[in-house]
Amino acid sequence: MHKTSRLKQMTVYVKKNARLFMNQKDWKFIIIAAVISLLVCAIVGKNMFGEDGTYESAKSGFFAIISAAIWIGIFNSIQRVCKEHETIRSEYRSGLHISSYVFSHVVFDFALCFVQALILVIICNIFIEFPEDGIIFGNSLIEYFISLFLIIWGSDIMGLMVSSVASTPNVAMTAMPFVLILQLVMSGVLFELEGVWEKVANITYSKWGMSALGSIGDLNSDDLPLKMSKIFPQVVRLESEAAYEATSSNLLSAWGYICLIGLSCIIISIVSLKIRNRDS
Repeated sequence: MHKTSRLKQMTVYVKKNARLFMNQKDWKFIIIAAVISLLVCAIVGKNMFGEDGTYESAKSGFFAIISAAIWIGIFNSIQRVCKEHETIRSEYRSGLHISSYVFSHVVFDFALCFVQALILVIICNIFIEFPEDGIIFGNSLIEYFISLFLIIWGSDIMGLMVSSVASTPNVAMTAMPFVLILQLVMSGVLFELEGVWEKVANITYSKWGMSALGSIGDLNSDDLPLKMSKIFPQVVRLESEAAYEATSSNLLSAWGYICLIGLSCIIISIVSLKIRNRDS
């Protein structure tokens, strides 16, 4: 009976989120996702693959796409919970299960992030000539879609976590740049990470997103030479990068870590809201 009550509450809040989405015209998040996708893909798409494609151009392109996906996801939800702290406190006194409330956002945002990921992949496919062969599925676009959907949805859940911890929308928006910078720096693309920073990178979507897309795109392939190799053919890569091995185990591992980080964000959201409302 207790579990049924939680499920019913979650269903009610999912419907509430859908009504608010329509009434507040939050479909702007879909438009923003399309605009960001268009700008990023139009810029990086020409030189990622094909005759002019190099290891650096493909890696930088994937980094830009992942950065866009993370921004889209966190922007969806960064102010969502902190705007409702007083409402949550009031309804918590009336029997609201915090877990039902958090999961209602997670479930509703699944649909929103699905649409955003679909838009991103479609626009990517228009501007970028991805290699067609996938690692697990016959078509690489399916794998790109799954990867980008998980990154957007995971970043959305991360935004919910920040919003749950933040006291006000202003605090949440102030924290947002720091969260984004951490994600981008820890991707392993801009800087080589060592020691404790390499361990910190394991809890970021950017690292595992790069691992997923890099594996699907086979960044270790000989078809993607170094830029310098175009000028000096004798210059070649001596070692491949383990993070970008085009194997099913590597791709599934990246997806698994992204899901695990998302689950951790959900738990932190629930715990932080329970602590905030414990006196209620």
